[in-house]
Amino acid sequence: MDAVLRAAAIYLFMLLLFRIAGRRTLSNLTNFDFVLLLVIGEATQQALLGDDFSVTNAFIVIVALIGIDIGLSLVKERSPRLGKVLDGVPMVIVEHGKPLHPRMERARVSEEDVLQSARQTQGLERMDQIKYAVLELGGSISIIPQDGPRGPASESGR
Repeated sequence: MDAVLRAAAIYLFMLLLFRIAGRRTLSNLTNFDFVLLLVIGEATQQALLGDDFSVTNAFIVIVALIGIDIGLSLVKERSPRLGKVLDGVPMVIVEHGKPLHPRMERARVSEEDVLQSARQTQGLERMDQIKYAVLELGGSISIIPQDGPRGPASESGR
């Protein structure tokens, strides 16, 4: 039972920590972020297992973590309000070509991150070509282009 309680405590702590830390996709992780995640994983493993390094205890911890995750997903399904609290909601970070800097700072997203996503997904080069940029729940940035002509080739009548 101790392993299950440890798993629940660590799960809730990590959920809170990563909720506060914000959304970042694995593709946006720096080398340091990756190493930090490895260190966190090692520390978490030690906290979860305590002095009992048996295979049985490891199985109990894994089952407890997955059970908690499934349980929370079922609760979020029944309570959309709790889902929004735990997972957040998509956030508009650029509106009609204008970066919404307070939101971007809170989400720790730079203009270059938005432009990179715009180039990769829509072939856009400038901020004024973006109607909306939305930071999705998973950390990706969705780009909705402005209507009408895009770029110098369109403006010259080609």
